[in-house]
Amino acid sequence: MNDRLADAQSASPICAVDLFCGAGGLTHGLLQAGIKVNAGIDIDEQAKHAFVKNNPGAQFLCWDVARKNYPSIEKLFDTDKVRLLAGCAPCQPFSRLTNGRREHQAWDLLDNFGRFVVGILPELVTMENVPELADRGREVFHRFVGTLERQSYFVDWKIVRCVEYGIPQARQRLVLLASRLGPIAVPEGRYRYPSQWKTVRETIGDLPPLASGEEDPNDPLHVAALLSPTNLERIRATRHDGGTRRDWPDDLVLDCHRKESGRSYGSIYARMWWDRPSPTMTTLCTGIGNGRFGHPEQDRAITLREAALFQSFPRTYEFWPREQKLNRKAVGRMIGNAVPPRLAKALGEALLAHVSSHR
Repeated sequence: MNDRLADAQSASPICAVDLFCGAGGLTHGLLQAGIKVNAGIDIDEQAKHAFVKNNPGAQFLCWDVARKNYPSIEKLFDTDKVRLLAGCAPCQPFSRLTNGRREHQAWDLLDNFGRFVVGILPELVTMENVPELADRGREVFHRFVGTLERQSYFVDWKIVRCVEYGIPQARQRLVLLASRLGPIAVPEGRYRYPSQWKTVRETIGDLPPLASGEEDPNDPLHVAALLSPTNLERIRATRHDGGTRRDWPDDLVLDCHRKESGRSYGSIYARMWWDRPSPTMTTLCTGIGNGRFGHPEQDRAITLREAALFQSFPRTYEFWPREQKLNRKAVGRMIGNAVPPRLAKALGEALLAHVSSHR
């Protein structure tokens, strides 16, 4: 796989730099589309192994972009190719899970992105983020769009459903494409109807079964978190294929869920459905108490490998050095925050077609 990705880069008319690259989901999809990626930049040193191991030809730079000026980014591009500045600024400040906290951080991140665009003027820009950015973060987002338009970019953005791009996950994302070459449009997904959507069964149904606390000896990421005795009773009491905590006997119900305020969180401790896409993957998706993250029939939460597959990473994607003890929290953060590679691939293909039509 890595050899094929490397071979495709040399002939690409586009070269990219990936800001806020994390484990490399966006970069990997762009490479699969045939776009050369020269560098990924992220402040998280723990993401370096995953990025470099799986994305040949792209260097990882552990930089804080807030402390960099635009020439340091500009020199990373090839001078003879169309330049793409890509990025997925960390989404937590605008996520519904934060209840509005830390929004000032996103102001800085998006403003820095805009600062680099103004300084470098790459021919192409792409940005991906949570849908809430266009609502709760609309002042920041529209300022970013205005920055692009004042620099003569054609801009298109929309909120897309990942299932329509072949991703087995009920995830929505805000996607933006911008070009100085001519009008551009975010591509439509190919899988518009539920009958076409990839399911949990198709995605993880052939993985080795695991019990609570058990590990697949052939894949260090396919390891089930060890459940407490009480939580093991709870998952066993949850009916297979979509069951919820409403299936539990009264003695297993948590006190907080007996209150009116706790009754709205029906997906907590729930199992996924076999024949539907998974719910949205989060940084905490391998804990059954954090959402509908129970395996459809095995008595455990999903594993990190299963979460990565729901994000459309290849099964061979290596997130952590095999010779080191797995840092579950760090890898969960990388997976939950990643741009799904299949979505990135669709964007990359659209950008290549756009460049071809304007040469």
